[in-house]
Amino acid sequence: MPAAPAQPEYDYLIAGGGAAGLSLAYHISQEPRLRGKRVVLLEPEAKDQNDRTWSFWADAPTPFDAIVAHEWERLAFRSPAFERVFTLQRYRYKMIRGLDFYRFVREALAQNPQFTLVRESIDTLVNTPEGVTAHTSAGRYTARYAFDSRPPRLEQQPDKYRYLLQHFVGWEIQTEHDAFDPVTVEFMDFRGEQQQQARFIYVLPFGPRKALVEYTLFSEQLLPKAEYEAAMAAYLRDTLGLTSYTILSEEVGAIPMTDHPLSARSGPHIINLGTRAGRAKPSTGYAFKRIQEHSARLVDALARTGAPPRHLTGDQPQFRLFDTLLLDIMKRRGEYTRDIFTELFQRNPFERILAFLDERTSWLDNFRILNSVTAWPFLQSIWHVVRGRPGQR
Repeated sequence: MPAAPAQPEYDYLIAGGGAAGLSLAYHISQEPRLRGKRVVLLEPEAKDQNDRTWSFWADAPTPFDAIVAHEWERLAFRSPAFERVFTLQRYRYKMIRGLDFYRFVREALAQNPQFTLVRESIDTLVNTPEGVTAHTSAGRYTARYAFDSRPPRLEQQPDKYRYLLQHFVGWEIQTEHDAFDPVTVEFMDFRGEQQQQARFIYVLPFGPRKALVEYTLFSEQLLPKAEYEAAMAAYLRDTLGLTSYTILSEEVGAIPMTDHPLSARSGPHIINLGTRAGRAKPSTGYAFKRIQEHSARLVDALARTGAPPRHLTGDQPQFRLFDTLLLDIMKRRGEYTRDIFTELFQRNPFERILAFLDERTSWLDNFRILNSVTAWPFLQSIWHVVRGRPGQR
């Protein structure tokens, strides 16, 4: 008589301990119906540095409000043709520092006996008839389901899909005199030269004399670092009138923005998370709240049915199309992006735009949004989508 298959060592294996992996682990830890589940989290890095910040808007409490470093009630949009400071009603704009997040979640998991945290890198992660097996340099782990948050490796197909980066360099600065409105985020300041791309300044003020100032671009190629720094220095000098300030820290990043399909799963027992599952919104790069919504969706289904949901992300196809159209415009005529966002903010309630970017708007509000911008760039991109090839400059 053949031996019965060995039972998996763990119920859930989480590959990667960044934002997506730790978020899922925390959501599991807070679900009483999953209290008996055994979870192993494999992450090769110590995650003991403040390597990033996450900003997002929210109209309801989040699981991580206790570690929100700052929140703001006003957002400013600026372009040569239109400027306005918007006071938020139901939303608040929030920021969480990476190190605070890592510490908060790890402390919660360390006190929970159902979690095992391992400093190892995964060499292979494969489906098996009973679940999954992960091989590392130090050993082998088996589980019923794996949740993979490792960065995706895409074989690019530029004749079919669009590949851009949201890239930036930011300085956290201290000034000698009051220079910032501490309750107002400079959400997008498009008043600088666009140079055939989408380029803007983003400012998070932490007080009248302290702020994070970032120069952000949507384009296909990175710039030499000196170009970002020159743009920020020019903004601080020419727009804010600052000739003296101290750079406290620096933040550098590049977020992939693409309409290349990113699968929500890799076989029957491996569920993808984070950027691997397309949780960074293709047209904006915002990811943190989408990661929380994905985590909550997965955990709810696991608790109710013992399995992940059939529709893993809940994404609606019309919003994917909207993202593709904007990416196509950014690729063909990046400088049009400023005009599109100017029309959006000039002709819509601000919170309708935020709801649209959250993919929470109705068909009627989607029509209002699309009807508020000049149609021709989008009609050109629709043609490129129909023919199945990205537009070219």
